[in-house]
Amino acid sequence: MMNEQNQGPSAVDDLFERTLLDVGIPPCPVVLDRFMAEVRKDEPDYTRLANIIGSDVSLSAGLIKTANSPYFGVRQRVRSVNEALTILGLNTASRAVAGIILRKTFPNVPNLERFWDASARVARLSGWLAQQLEIRGLRAEDAYTFGLFRDCGIPVLLGRFPGYQAVLDRANHDAQVSFTEVEEEAIPTNHAMVGCILAQSWWLPEEICRAIRSHHDLRALTQAGSDLPMLSRRLIAIAQLAEHILQHQLGLSQTQEWCKLGEACMQLLDMEEARLEALYGEATPIVSSDE
Repeated sequence: MMNEQNQGPSAVDDLFERTLLDVGIPPCPVVLDRFMAEVRKDEPDYTRLANIIGSDVSLSAGLIKTANSPYFGVRQRVRSVNEALTILGLNTASRAVAGIILRKTFPNVPNLERFWDASARVARLSGWLAQQLEIRGLRAEDAYTFGLFRDCGIPVLLGRFPGYQAVLDRANHDAQVSFTEVEEEAIPTNHAMVGCILAQSWWLPEEICRAIRSHHDLRALTQAGSDLPMLSRRLIAIAQLAEHILQHQLGLSQTQEWCKLGEACMQLLDMEEARLEALYGEATPIVSSDE
């Protein structure tokens, strides 16, 4: 069994590096590289950024649709990439672009529509919960981004290991063993580690990458000596809460993760059961939205 919690925050040990070379993590796409290189300049050129996005019709449409989502509360319909960049801001736009590209990166992996739909719903609800709960230091855009990328290692592993769907089913239904431990019993890695490395190579912030890596690790959430930053812990908690509310409301893809992690997540978010009960109803418009 691979012991993750004693590894450094950014470096992946040699064993994982050798293993992941064979897993086939997709490199950062050229369009995202170009976009981020411009974003990181002292004075980014919005026209150049719009042209980079505009070179891909589906990416342009996806960014405009994101800006028009009810979650962002835009009063007038956004009609151009330039407007979308202005409305969203460069940080949020860059992560939205990464999320749109992520979905396009796995065309040969079948039966992912339900997965992408669930990820989008978790992302929207995570961002909304961050706004409602007003947790210090937890920004809605970070919660939204983490929700999009939390399980991004799953499509990678579905494309690499023919029997991985059965492994996922076992992990989802195991009420005792950690999700990633179930994975590691069957394959030489897990989706949290793979997702962390993908997120790092795709320019996501370090706290989000570390949250992806540890989002099934109860000890990282609860141990006093854990080196996992508090922001990363709260990102994990808010997304787990979002997933739980979605499953409670829609009855989709029931898992055992709330049973294993729910108590720790409630403590991290300083929530009581009465607040959770209220959120079930308050979240209904966000849960039911298809935007």
